[in-house]
Amino acid sequence: MRTKNSIKNIITQFISNLIILFLLFIGQALFIRILGIEYTGLNGLFSNILTVLNLFELGIGSSITYNLYKYIKNNDKETIKSIMLFYRKSYNIISVLIFLLGLLIIPFLHLIVEVTVDVNLYVIYILFLISTVATYLNNYKRNLLVASQKNYIVNIVSVIYSILVNGSQILVLLFTKNYYLYLIMKIIFIVLENITLNIITNKLNPYLKDKNIKPLDKKIKKDIISRVKALIIHKSSGAVTYGTDNILISIFLGITTVGLYTNYNYIITAVKKLFSNLVAALTPSIGDLLIENNKEKNYQTYGRISFLNFWLATFTSTCLFILTEPFIKIWIGEEFLLSKIVLIVLVLNYYEIIMRNSFVVFKDGAGIWIQDRFVPLVQIFVNLGFSILLLKLIGLPGVFIGTLLCHLVQWVYSFPKYVYKGLFNKKISLYLKEVACHLIILLVIVIITYCINIYSPNFIVSILISLIIPNFILFLIFRKNNHFRFYLNLIKKMIEKV
Repeated sequence: MRTKNSIKNIITQFISNLIILFLLFIGQALFIRILGIEYTGLNGLFSNILTVLNLFELGIGSSITYNLYKYIKNNDKETIKSIMLFYRKSYNIISVLIFLLGLLIIPFLHLIVEVTVDVNLYVIYILFLISTVATYLNNYKRNLLVASQKNYIVNIVSVIYSILVNGSQILVLLFTKNYYLYLIMKIIFIVLENITLNIITNKLNPYLKDKNIKPLDKKIKKDIISRVKALIIHKSSGAVTYGTDNILISIFLGITTVGLYTNYNYIITAVKKLFSNLVAALTPSIGDLLIENNKEKNYQTYGRISFLNFWLATFTSTCLFILTEPFIKIWIGEEFLLSKIVLIVLVLNYYEIIMRNSFVVFKDGAGIWIQDRFVPLVQIFVNLGFSILLLKLIGLPGVFIGTLLCHLVQWVYSFPKYVYKGLFNKKISLYLKEVACHLIILLVIVIITYCINIYSPNFIVSILISLIIPNFILFLIFRKNNHFRFYLNLIKKMIEKV
């Protein structure tokens, strides 16, 4: 059942992401052509500000999902009901807190951004704020589906509503060119999506409708709160790492530069969502697996996930490096290109994010947040310190180099100590060898593919080169590898069943 659910989750995640991203690219191209690059910059900037505000979710979702694994496995409905009630109350408080804190930022907006377009900056910001708060209303039951390894239901609902929201936003752009209405459509469909998932979860779990719910056991509550305390620091690091780039760019380089970077970020985030969520979809299954506490089985599973992650990360990083610039030229125009060094650093950041999923999926599945709770504080100082310093020294690439250096803190400390050694009982020297080999192979494949692509006459040929060369080299290197053979046999069995 665990494998079956994982496959369902992965397939639906991939297909739903593919459809969503196709619509997003059409919508973004129209958005730039109709409203312009400054509006694109505003989208990127306010999204970053609200990413920082999402810090006040406090990691309750992750902590509660972790606690649900055991009770779902044991079919303990009474405890599940108590946890979900606690979850609902927590999210109601969080939504109010985020809204109030968001309002406090309004007087300082003029210090962060200057715009020349005819738009009320404060109204736009409030609409973004309402959109963020709306994601928490009636959203808490989504995590019960995730913890139950039923991500595929969430994926199907999400893709339906993404089609509706993107379709409606495209129509608004074409017929009204009204930015306010464009943002309002998103709010409406966020609320409708959450209500739909709420109804589906209740139907699959009728006991959730019971009015007779016991107070949450003090021991469980204490465990949730202790993990939340640790996750606050982790969330802080994530908010600073992913939520301050556009803010710094806006303050030092202006909103137009934010708009230019946002286009690159769209492409990289699109590819990241398409592939990183394939592994993230396994988190509930990993949580279920770790309950068994079998280190060798855990390591074998990690090996398979890491191998798949590395193949995807190497292949897609190569594609991003080769195809991003020609794609932007075709998609929105050559005038929206940034320097090559920016692209190099962004691709390295992307590779790191995809590769870290191999460890994060186990770290989250095992609930390892308390043990390394001080590491994120180091990451915050590294990220802000180096981003600001390097931004002043070398400009735009410096922001992203600061982000890359921040990520390295986990690679040199958290992952080897708490996952590789802690969960798998393996030597750190083996971890270092694995990471080094992966990096060397990545660099060799990117260089070979880039040198061949120099002679490409057009974008279509470049796509073929990017698809064939990296995968062919990876095949030559790993054709006798046990993990490669595992996936090959898995594909053969799936084909036979079809």
